[in-house]
Amino acid sequence: MELLIYIRKEILRAPLPFAGKGAFLLFLVVFLAGCFEERFTHDENDVLAFSTDTLSFDTVLTQVSTVTRLFKVYNPNDLSVRIDEIQLVGTYRGFFRLNVDGYTGDIIRDVTIRANDSIYVFVESTIDPDQPASVSPYIIEAEVSFLTNNQDQRVTLVAWGQNANYIPGPNMPNRLLVLSCNLGEVRWDDPRPYVIYGTLFIDSCTLVIPPGTRIYVHGGIANNELGIFNEGLLYTLPQGKFRVEGTVEQPVIFRDDRIEPDYEGEWAGIRLGSGSGPHQFSHMQVTNAIAGIVADSASVVNIDHSIFSFMGGPGFLGRHAKATLSNCLFYGNSGQAIALTYGGEYDIIHCTLASYGSASEAMALNNFYCPDPPLCQSGFFLNKLEAEVVNCIIVGSSTDEINLVDASPEGSGLFDIQFRNTIFSVDKVWPDLEPFTSQCLRYTFSDTVFVDLHKHDYHLDSLSVAIMRGMPIPDIADDLDGKPRDPETPDLGCYEW
Repeated sequence: MELLIYIRKEILRAPLPFAGKGAFLLFLVVFLAGCFEERFTHDENDVLAFSTDTLSFDTVLTQVSTVTRLFKVYNPNDLSVRIDEIQLVGTYRGFFRLNVDGYTGDIIRDVTIRANDSIYVFVESTIDPDQPASVSPYIIEAEVSFLTNNQDQRVTLVAWGQNANYIPGPNMPNRLLVLSCNLGEVRWDDPRPYVIYGTLFIDSCTLVIPPGTRIYVHGGIANNELGIFNEGLLYTLPQGKFRVEGTVEQPVIFRDDRIEPDYEGEWAGIRLGSGSGPHQFSHMQVTNAIAGIVADSASVVNIDHSIFSFMGGPGFLGRHAKATLSNCLFYGNSGQAIALTYGGEYDIIHCTLASYGSASEAMALNNFYCPDPPLCQSGFFLNKLEAEVVNCIIVGSSTDEINLVDASPEGSGLFDIQFRNTIFSVDKVWPDLEPFTSQCLRYTFSDTVFVDLHKHDYHLDSLSVAIMRGMPIPDIADDLDGKPRDPETPDLGCYEW
């Protein structure tokens, strides 16, 4: 107060260069403001805080919609912060617009937040759900990037681009949902597609999926209090079951939600938990998952007339499970087409395993599990493997497309496999495999099998070596296309010529 009084007295004594009380007060304010210098932190550890890490535009859109949401940005530090740059980033940033404390634009620079203060960020999204999904995808994600003191912090934006059934949905805690119906049934028979955004657990319930149902799964990496894991997972608990009822004309589709041209996403896949089942999958197409179907210990599953393509890992992975696969096609997978591990009971009938361009073999069979791979020689678990492979085609770009590992003592009977009337690519593994074969044919690269590998057409060519080489299977009356099989000498693989 003494300083202020002193300054005021000195000013009053001096003649003013302009008249009026208003001019005097303006002069005084400007003079005093110059006495204070705003101090900024440049410490990289002094970061921003946000009212949310994900801003969801959660209205199910049925018409052209413009929706505005907001979040707050906090400066919890004792010095002011200057945000060097705020901008939208990501493939779908064009669906959103920003307003930061009244400033708009694609990039907003030099935004100041005073010590222990905050600002508002408004985000507007305009989406036309009547556009095709290639233009307005099912899940639209972008990020708001805040560059402060060389630190890049981000808030995720999520909008729904199509009118669909979103399960669990962006606003579910950790994006986890348990589907339960007191041991009854739930049918997904809405003509709109179902979009899995997160992880769906099926418990005490049978999920029935009628013909023609489309299930799009949003993949990605989740990082929350549960840990870091792959999203886009359908998981059955011990009392959960799948019953997929596709037909030749109306197959059930499981795939990623990124269906715009020239893009392929990756979701976690379908996992049949320990002891669950029996599960039934008929006339289904599964694509772009990390693993198509994983059948855990003691689960029971039957899969017929189905296609598994472009997986990041195996198409089907059985781990001490019980499974029957018939009239199934596997192609374009980075991992094994079929991996039968840690024992179990399996029947693989009239299946085509085309493993071209993959570093992994088409089929793997073993009867052990090693909990600590570096120490497998000193500690692993054994289970009996019983597997019969009949009327199949197992080929690829490698000379050995079958991997056999029997970790049990000789004569223990824990490795019981049989290949009948099957064409396979085998070279170095042949001496180990031959005792387990009957009426089989070793494939060479000069053999004609399929119509067109480059177009992924795995129907049999008219000169295919697989024609009329099968043994009759009374329970298998048709092929993947629904075409009748020859009752006496059927063709090998999933297609009848």
